[in-house]
Amino acid sequence: MKKTIAVAVLSACLSFVGGIAVAQGVQDWHDIEKVRKHVHEAIHELETVQAANNYRMGGHAENAKNHLRIAEEELHQAIMAAGGE
Repeated sequence: MKKTIAVAVLSACLSFVGGIAVAQGVQDWHDIEKVRKHVHEAIHELETVQAANNYRMGGHAENAKNHLRIAEEELHQAIMAAGGE
């Protein structure tokens, strides 16, 4: 359970850091892509934790993954808007 909480907090922190990175002097879309990759990694980590806890997390991990997926899509859209690939 402690691992679950730690991963959830890590995911939230990554999203927060991603927001800061986007807000502070983004040089080009590559910077946004780095943040998007971290969000993707957080989704993968949550999936690992869910499996380790037999998916008994009261739906909170799934909610966190959904929010991270939304963040990942928004970052993708930001990359497209910035002229990225």
